[in-house]
Amino acid sequence: MKAFILSTHAELVSLVTRACERMQPPVAAMPGLPSMRAEGGLVTSVTPDLVIFDASSFPGDGLAMLERLAQQFPKAVTLLLSSDRSPETLIAAMRAGVREVLPLPLLQSDVEVAIERILQKIDASTSEEGTVLSFVSCKGGSGATFIAANLSHALASLGRKRVLMIDLNQQFGDAALYVSDQKAEVTLAEICAAGARLDINLLESGALRISPSFSLLAASENPDPAEEIRPEGFESVLQLARRQFDFIVIDMGRHVNAVSIRALDNSDLIFPVLQQSLPYLRNTRRLLDIFTTLGYRRDKIQLTLNRYDNSSTLTVSELERVLDLRVAYRIPNNYDVANESINQGVPVLQLARSSSISKSLAEWVNRLVHGNAPSAGGIIRRIFVRNLHGQIP
Repeated sequence: MKAFILSTHAELVSLVTRACERMQPPVAAMPGLPSMRAEGGLVTSVTPDLVIFDASSFPGDGLAMLERLAQQFPKAVTLLLSSDRSPETLIAAMRAGVREVLPLPLLQSDVEVAIERILQKIDASTSEEGTVLSFVSCKGGSGATFIAANLSHALASLGRKRVLMIDLNQQFGDAALYVSDQKAEVTLAEICAAGARLDINLLESGALRISPSFSLLAASENPDPAEEIRPEGFESVLQLARRQFDFIVIDMGRHVNAVSIRALDNSDLIFPVLQQSLPYLRNTRRLLDIFTTLGYRRDKIQLTLNRYDNSSTLTVSELERVLDLRVAYRIPNNYDVANESINQGVPVLQLARSSSISKSLAEWVNRLVHGNAPSAGGIIRRIFVRNLHGQIP
C-alpha cells in the first residue's frame, strides 16, 4: 500500500511516516509537493491508495485541492487532518471525497488506528467483487421497481453476469411480480434475521431463482417489517452477496430510514428515478439535498429519467439546470410495452426484444459492464441479431 502525505509541517510528516512504518505490512509513505495548489494536481507516476491531507498547510485552498485530488486519484482513500470540526466543514469534506477525519494537533496513536481502519476497508473492497446499484423512487409511480427489475434481468441475460435483486421496499415491495409468477417462500426479513446462521447457502436457497444467473430476495409480506430488518442485519446480507454476485440491484422504494441509509452507504451507484413533471422535479431536488447532507459524492448519483418524452414541455436541459446534475439514463415512454410486461410478469427483453425500452436497457448494460466505450459487436448487436432467431442471449 502506498500513501501520499500532503503537508508543509516537517514534524507532522515525520509523525505520520512513523505511523505508516508501524503498520503490518508497512505502508510506503511519500511526502507530497508542499507547493501544490488547487489549480494543479500532483505530478507523479505513482498512484496512491491513501492520501493524507493536512488542511492547516493549505488555508483557503483546502476544499478545492481535495476535489482535485479526488479527480486525480478516484480510487484512493482520503484521510483529512483538520482542526476545524464544524458540521459544515465535515459535510463539505465528505462531498470532496474524504472518508476519514482526524483532529489537529495529531497523536501518532490516532493515525495508526485510522490507517488500520482504512486498510481493513481496502482489503474488504478488494475481496468483494460485486457492484451495488440502488434505485430510489423520487415520487410514487416513478417506475423505479420496473426499471430495477428489468435492468437486473438484462444484466443477467445480456451482460452474462450473476445478479441478485433485493426488494427493500419495506411496505409495498412487489418486485418479484415484475419478472416472475413464483411465490417467495423466504423473504428478505427472514434472511436478515438469520444472524450467525447466515451463509451463502442460506442466501441462495432463500432467494427466488428467476433464471440460472438471476435471483431475487423478495420483500416481507409483513406491512411493518421494521422490527425484522435491522441495519446491521441488512449490511451482513449485502456483504455476503457482494462476494457471490457480480451485481446487487436494490429497489429501495421511497423511504429514507436507518436501513435504507445503510444500503445507500454501501452502494457504488445510486439511481434516483423521476419523470418529466414539476412534482417529480420538486421531490428530486429534496432527495438530492438529502444525499448532499449524507455526504455522497455527485458522481455516485445517476439521475434516471423514466417515460422520457422528447416533446415534453419540461425538457431534459431544464431538469438538469434546476437539479444541477445531468440525466445519466433515459428510458423512453413506451407505455403499451411496459404495461404489458408488468401485467404478464415478464421482463421486457423477453416480451418485446426489439422495443425502444429493450434497446435502452441494452445500452445501459453495455455501460455498466464495459464502461463508456462498448466493445464492437457487443451486447446491443447480440440482442437484435439473436432476435432474428427468437432467442434471448
